[in-house]
Formats: sequence, C-alpha cells, structure tokens
Amino acid sequence: MKKINFFVKLALLVTMVVFFFIPQVSAKSYNVQVWDPPFNMDSPRTEMDYVPLEKAEKKWDISVSFPHMKDAYWLAVNYGIVDECRRLGVKMQLLSAGGYVNLNKQISQIEDSVANKTDAVIIGAISYEGLNNVVSEIRKKNIPVIDIINGMSSKELSAKSLVSFGEMGSKTGEYLVKLHPKGSKSVNVAWFPGPSGAGWVEAGNKGFSEAIQKGAVKILATKYGDSGKEVQSRLVEDTLEAFFGDIDYIVGTAPTAEAATSILRSRGLTKEIKILAYYFTPGVYQGIKSNKIMAAPTDSTVIQGRIAVDQAVRILEGKPYTKHVGPKLYIIDSSNINSFDRDSALAPDNFKPTFSVK
Repeated sequence: MKKINFFVKLALLVTMVVFFFIPQVSAKSYNVQVWDPPFNMDSPRTEMDYVPLEKAEKKWDISVSFPHMKDAYWLAVNYGIVDECRRLGVKMQLLSAGGYVNLNKQISQIEDSVANKTDAVIIGAISYEGLNNVVSEIRKKNIPVIDIINGMSSKELSAKSLVSFGEMGSKTGEYLVKLHPKGSKSVNVAWFPGPSGAGWVEAGNKGFSEAIQKGAVKILATKYGDSGKEVQSRLVEDTLEAFFGDIDYIVGTAPTAEAATSILRSRGLTKEIKILAYYFTPGVYQGIKSNKIMAAPTDSTVIQGRIAVDQAVRILEGKPYTKHVGPKLYIIDSSNINSFDRDSALAPDNFKPTFSVK
C-alpha cells in the first residue's frame, strides 16, 4: 500500500512540474480604443481592455492580403497574425501584392482566395477606394472582411482593426511643434508621407500638415512615393539636391527615416538635419536608440494583427465582437525607448516572413 502511495505521489509531482514549467498559451488583454459609431475615424472613442478568445471552435481558414512584405512594418503585422492564428488553432494563407502600384494584383489575389473557399478575409488595402467592389462581392457570399492597418472606405466591411493614421501624422507634427512653438525661429521640413492614393497616406498627410500649423514649422517640400526603401532613398537624395542648405528636418515613413540616416551620414549632414518617422519599425527603433532618429509614434502593429484574427474568428463563430478597434497611440523617443512594450510593435528578431499556418 505504501508503494502504491509512493507512485501516486510521484505521478502528481511530475504533473505539477509539467504544468508549471511548460509554457501555458493563453490570451493577453490589450489596451485599445473603440470608435462608436464604427467605420468613422471622427467618431468618439472610448478605451477598453480587449480580451481575445482562448481558442477557436474549429480550424477556420483565413486569407490575408498585404500590399507588400518589403519592410519590417508589415513583418510585424505578419507576426501578429501568424502567432494569433497558431494560438487560436486556425489556418492562414497570406498573399502579398508586391507594392502600392499593384492594386489589380491585390484584387485578383483576393478573388482567387475567395474562389478557393476561404472562411474570412483580412485586407491591408493598397487603395482607400479601390477595393470597395471586391469587398461588396465577398460580403454577398457572407464571408467576413476585416480591414487592417491601411483603411478602406467601404461601408460593407465586417470590422476594422486599425488606428487613425491622421492621428499618427498629427502626433508627429505635435512633437515638432513642442520643439518649435509659434514665435520661435521657423524650421523647414522635407515631408515624405508615402504612396499617393493610399488611405493611410492621405490621412497621415492631413494630420501632419494641420498639426504643424500651430508652430513655427514649414513644409518645404512634399514627396510622395512607394514605401520601399529604394524609392524613398531616391526621393530623399533628390530633395536634398533641390533644397540644399534649407532643410532642418526629414520627416516621413519609416523607410524614409531609415534611408535618411545613412544618406545624411554619407553627406556629413547628421548635425544639420534631424529625422523623424510617423510610424515605427525595427530600423526606427535602432535609430532612436542610437540617436540617429528623434522620435516616432507607435501604432502597435503586432496587436493590430492579433485583433484582426480574433475579430474574424468571433464573427465566424457568432460571438460578440468589437467592430472598430485599434491600439492607443503614443510617441517613442529617447525618454521611453528602453521601457515601452517592444512585443506590441515589433516582430521577434528571428521571425521570418511567414505566408501560411496549417
């Protein structure tokens, strides 16, 4: 009898060790803002703790469409989506259109996914208006469509997991205004908002342009272009040539800021011209840590990816869901670069682009 008790106790001890030392996968809540009425970025917002589902009821098949996978910003969104799909136990297929000039390719890729009987579609849109027809066709098939990151104008969307890029631009402008308030010496900005026609770019441009009017900040040049680093490098080089000696700040997309750090160093202009980005990537993170980039707002891209997957699963399972939600924005600079929640905005260093979850 004593021998049996010994083995029972041993089994219990092993069970306890396994329970406490094997990582337990569970949902983590996020501090977010909710727009109500939804789908209107000017709607009043309230804050809430967003608590995702613990597990999906079945292995749903989710299709994801990105404008491209050319920079670490979309890699972070990719990570959030992939990790959440694995945690919830659903399948995922990701397609990349290859750039903001490829609207027709994005539409075709989405149509192919729907033809292959996907259960839900998550779209990072190339165009604010250009995907409305395809969204309408998908919704006629009763397939949920989640708008992530960039924004679309369609009223037929099922949900949005995104922030106001107008506010991202505005927060960047406000940061400059604090440094250069009205009445102080005026400074000149070369402004690189991103690819023309994208909803997030138009919103960011409006937010930044309006915010700086409250200070002694002037936009010397506005240069639109694809958010790939090669295009942004060329735009920065051309602008420096055209306005040599007149630029105080380079402000724009994360690839703009990343490209500008090396360009300014090669030209010996790092003391004359400062750099800001209006969203956050690993390159911007390293730039702020090394004092090459001053600041950038973070929209917690990893969390946006996670929430989009959770919204899709909730809709498919007929569970309550929040229609229009996004993480609360805040500025990262030298004062908090070592203390903010890195995992909310950046993929792990060893994460590689992942196009499917089985």
